[in-house]
Amino acid sequence: MTETSTHSPAHASAMDAAHDDVLRRNAVTMIGGGEGRVMVFGHGYGTDQTTWRAVADRFADDRRVVLFDYVGSGRSDLSAYDQRRYDSLEGYADDLIEVIEAADARDVVFVAHSVSGMIGALASIRRPDLFSQLIMICPSPRYVNDGDYVGGFDRQDVLDLLSAIEANQPGWAASLAPAVTAREDLPEVTERVRDLFATTAHDVATHFARVVFFSDVRHRLSEISVPTTVLQSVGDIICPPHIGAYLQERIPTCDLVRLDSAGHFVHLTDSDLVADQIRRAL
Repeated sequence: MTETSTHSPAHASAMDAAHDDVLRRNAVTMIGGGEGRVMVFGHGYGTDQTTWRAVADRFADDRRVVLFDYVGSGRSDLSAYDQRRYDSLEGYADDLIEVIEAADARDVVFVAHSVSGMIGALASIRRPDLFSQLIMICPSPRYVNDGDYVGGFDRQDVLDLLSAIEANQPGWAASLAPAVTAREDLPEVTERVRDLFATTAHDVATHFARVVFFSDVRHRLSEISVPTTVLQSVGDIICPPHIGAYLQERIPTCDLVRLDSAGHFVHLTDSDLVADQIRRAL
């Protein structure tokens, strides 16, 4: 990174070391170049940055693309996983802010799958200078039903899900993957999602699931100042289709695009469609 004269050599060295630690901790990958705004891709629960490559590579010709793993996922530093830090989505928002700063980026386009949408929302509220645009794929501000709000899950549904992960993570992964991908014609995608779910560190899989499924960002939506686009699958059991309209009504500047696609993992099952819609949103 370029240092200014306001920093002493020792201070600059410390900043570089801190940034290097973040790049290593979150297994940051940077590809591409060009003059376009930097694009950062965030993965969802139980997966990692590799789920984005089929889409992200399409933007590397004219932009710098940043991929990373949240701590506890993929090739991140598992020893850095601290349940106190990651006991809410704010801890993951800290990760995202630190990754963007370590990549020496500003005004980024953050492309987020699933829970990363709300992680990006929280990060953008705290540091709007780091973001120029949010593009959320199948996001939800709350997964559990609450009065008139239908998130898609009863509290007992989530407790049963957590018990299933705790008791038999591989079996839980094998049963859930077909339901969330919803594409019998693409068994390779179902197998990939199953394997990612099954191989996430067990303690992380259970704790992160609790944090995700009991999170509630509804009261923060009006604070999002960054232009936002929501891409909503019409056949998603994790994030029901009406959630897209709910977000559009409550985020001050928000476009909603309904994707003619099934399942929660549309960036894997319909990467061409998702890439085209991201490019339109840009």
